[in-house]
Amino acid sequence: MPPDLFPKFIGFAYAFIVVFILAYLWNKKYISRKQTIPILILSTALGFLIFAPMTPHNFQSLILKDMTGLGGPLLIATVGMSAMLVISLIFGRIFCGHICPVGTIQELASLIPVPKFGRKLKRETITFRAIVFVIIIAAAYFYSYAVVDLFGIYEFFHLTAGILFIVFLLIIIASAFFYRPFCRLICPYGTLLAILSAYSVLGIRRGSQCIDCGKCEKVCPVDEAKRGDLGAECYMCGRCLEVCPKPGAIWYGRPEKKDEK
Repeated sequence: MPPDLFPKFIGFAYAFIVVFILAYLWNKKYISRKQTIPILILSTALGFLIFAPMTPHNFQSLILKDMTGLGGPLLIATVGMSAMLVISLIFGRIFCGHICPVGTIQELASLIPVPKFGRKLKRETITFRAIVFVIIIAAAYFYSYAVVDLFGIYEFFHLTAGILFIVFLLIIIASAFFYRPFCRLICPYGTLLAILSAYSVLGIRRGSQCIDCGKCEKVCPVDEAKRGDLGAECYMCGRCLEVCPKPGAIWYGRPEKKDEK
């Protein structure tokens, strides 16, 4: 089915609605990691059906002022993407974790039971992504060159056979072994969301009820479950919540108040 068959605003409306729904369900403990898998599948399907909300590609188009790539007016795209930044400052990276098709298809690939590596490379991946971010912005601003297009997002979700299709296919295959390689190493919009999510009002927290069993740290695919971690790289996968044996030790919500310790 052609991805341009439906208007792209459907994808953006879906994004804003689902962020609020998931934030509420996580906060109320009404949903588990396994119960979010249908949402991952639906979000991925929207990537193929309407190519939205495809923020790595849209962010690149926004920098280039490419209204064709944005699929709508420049002002509306700017407001929409800015609003998602604000939402991430409130709710954390729910968008990256469960809504962006580029991320959700990698998340689904990560569920394949094969040996994993790269979990402890948080500092290295953040540094690499920061360098790539500068390259993407500079290439777009000074040379009007779309670096993100080299990774085949458009071709893959439009099912256009060719080299670029294979490039993104290889990224998905790599996701089974190395958690979210595009998100952690390339995505320019994710770089901004990570910075804001480090200071988000709501997020996955670890409190005084923790018994330091280390189970959350062992399952976290991005090494973001240690005491003192800001949560910037947390994709809200829910693995830590799933394995925690102590009620109240880890939760999604506001930080623990000092008088509650």
